[in-house]
Amino acid sequence: MAGQKHDLEDKHMENSEVSPFMSMFENFRNELDEHQDRRERIIKASRDITALKYSHSNGEPPISPQAPSNPRLKLNSIYRVRNLRQPVSPPIAKETSTRYDSIKELFATIAPDLQGINSWRYQKQISGGCQEYVEAISFHHYLETQRLITHQEAQALIPGGIELTVDDYVLGLFDLTGELMRFAITNIATNGALPRGGTAAHNSEEKGRDILMDLRQIRTSFESLDTSSGPSDWSYLKNDIEKKMEVMRQSVGKVEYAAYGMIIRGRERPKGWVPDLSEGQERGRELVESY
Repeated sequence: MAGQKHDLEDKHMENSEVSPFMSMFENFRNELDEHQDRRERIIKASRDITALKYSHSNGEPPISPQAPSNPRLKLNSIYRVRNLRQPVSPPIAKETSTRYDSIKELFATIAPDLQGINSWRYQKQISGGCQEYVEAISFHHYLETQRLITHQEAQALIPGGIELTVDDYVLGLFDLTGELMRFAITNIATNGALPRGGTAAHNSEEKGRDILMDLRQIRTSFESLDTSSGPSDWSYLKNDIEKKMEVMRQSVGKVEYAAYGMIIRGRERPKGWVPDLSEGQERGRELVESY
């Protein structure tokens, strides 16, 4: 019986060697291995792009892409800008340029993995990195021009032919409102005024336009978005927009509350005072003008 069992195993092995299905499944295995490797490379690059937005607040050099990111250690150098519509100072421009170059290198390393149909196959994996990059470049762009970067302008800043979807572009602009809020609050605390268009503005209306007016206009535009009438595969975008919509409203409300406090009670407070935003947040929309 034992000999008969070995004979059956030998025959099975012989049949397996000549089976046409073996090579087919080996190809499937290789394709799945390549897919997993490609997916992991894109995920890692997306996380590294996010990590490069962070640094120690004391102005240390950019952290290594391999170092773990910490959102509490966000780069603060660009918040030292005080006026809109003016070129960023050379020291700050040099620091941000170094970061942008590192991010572009990361995009370039995964560009071959995101060509053709793969640009959509792995869109979810690179989406977070694209949104973070849009947030960063749109903030820099706003400081120098006091306007939002367009989708075409943002796409041109992503190397390697990697496609920037409209979804990631819009979601990145949602995150931009948080950066504008921190920038506005920093200026209120240090200068006692809201940032506004400088001498580079083309007319008196632009010179008088401050960051709060821009934030209110952005809020109005975002609130007019309608994601309920789209196709069924828009459900993920609808969920993301609903989450970011609430955060965006809170960011604009914080700037409004800080501006009201600066105007009404500003003279009673010492220089360098930082508004207690938690107070306005707890009291809700009663203290914030809504549109």
